[in-house]
Amino acid sequence: MDEKPMKLWKKAMYFPYRTQIGKKWMDEFKKVWRIAGPTIITSVSVFSLDVITAAFAGQLGDLELAAVSEVQNVLLGFVTGIMLGLGSALETLCGQAVGAGEFNMLGIYLQRSWIISLVAALLLTPTFVFASDILKLLRQDPKISDVAGKFAIWIIPEIFASALNYPAEKFLQAQSKVWFMAFASMLTLAIHVLLNWIFVSKLSMGLVGAAIAGNMSFWILVVAKVIYIACGWFPEAWTGFSYLAFKSLTKFLKLSVSSAVMLCLEIWYYTAAILIVGGLKDAAVAVDSLSICINLQVWALMFTLGFTISASVRVANELGAGNPKGAKLTIGVHVLISAIVGAVFAVIILATKKQFPRMFSKEQNVISETSKLGYVLALTIFITSIQTVVHGVAIGAGWQFLVAFVNFGCYYVFGLPFGALLGYKFNLGVQGIWYAMLGGSFLQTIIVFVIIGRTNWNKEALQAETRVRTWGGTVENQQDS
Repeated sequence: MDEKPMKLWKKAMYFPYRTQIGKKWMDEFKKVWRIAGPTIITSVSVFSLDVITAAFAGQLGDLELAAVSEVQNVLLGFVTGIMLGLGSALETLCGQAVGAGEFNMLGIYLQRSWIISLVAALLLTPTFVFASDILKLLRQDPKISDVAGKFAIWIIPEIFASALNYPAEKFLQAQSKVWFMAFASMLTLAIHVLLNWIFVSKLSMGLVGAAIAGNMSFWILVVAKVIYIACGWFPEAWTGFSYLAFKSLTKFLKLSVSSAVMLCLEIWYYTAAILIVGGLKDAAVAVDSLSICINLQVWALMFTLGFTISASVRVANELGAGNPKGAKLTIGVHVLISAIVGAVFAVIILATKKQFPRMFSKEQNVISETSKLGYVLALTIFITSIQTVVHGVAIGAGWQFLVAFVNFGCYYVFGLPFGALLGYKFNLGVQGIWYAMLGGSFLQTIIVFVIIGRTNWNKEALQAETRVRTWGGTVENQQDS
């Protein structure tokens, strides 16, 4: 046979294959953004609630602003990590159940998560009752700690709102019902601004008014989600409250705690960095510069968090549907998108490394020190953008227990001690501490990537099928009948 026709024939056969692959990637790209886009809006809106509270507190004075900042960054950060982690167990169970078409147990999973989260909220309440003493033990300013303690007591209702909010959020995300949350969060943000204006500015109720506004806003958001879930929009997934919610709580608790530990080790990593930096010479400047960079990193994280959610939902859905190839495809698409987004943010930071510190401080030494961190901040944002995706993959596949061990080793055995060594022993200051911590994040990302690459996804799909069958409708409905 002539070689030229043979080459043309092979090319003709190869072209449809390439077109088919491209179409699959494009279809998956659209699915990712359908989840990630509204989730980004939700994340930014909810994060902005605390920003608005801090802004109105700043009008009251520096002492009030510092007190609110301590409560938000230390206490609420601690509680949010636990509540978000406990709720993340639903991402695995609900996501895989949706993929398998087993909607009948989603409402039971949600109720189990509410029970566990509400008990956790009750156990965490003393943290806010004794907030002043706790902050003083952490060597915070006594005056700030006293004001923060009073504010913390007033926002206790917010803890219980979080206990209901995050499970409801995961229930909706697993079914890709994310636009409702986006609209609800944006409306709540507008209401929150209005409430702060009324209670803080017009009625002059001070931090008590700010706390009342915050409580009302978070509960408005929670009630909206609960009404949406319970009022007939999910006839298959929500069939009312059931005593089955109290069954199998031990197994559910194990997965919830594993999720909480995995996420808390991540969230508290950079909080620990601030405590380490606080012991350096010129600690005030070092802490200010690091805090500025972490604030910018958190803003970027609010965007990439959307890809964490979409990765967990899509991986769980595909595994639950018994489609390991689909799971691998969505991982590739998520890594590509997150790398592009991270690169864009990194370029923006590098292009403005001498300008962005001026948005936060007028002190020249703080501006100079923060500018020096521009390169490591850009690199951190790029790496964490990809890292959030591998976290989503881990949650979607149900690897929380395994990744919790990886996080502990990379962050607290390697990153923080190495950072203290570079910062203090080798006199590299805040840059040395952050580079070491970035090394811990990079090591964690590489290890999880190796785990993903070595995973037998056919086996993962079978395990998801077993999990859905064991935890879900087939077995438990038989118990009910």
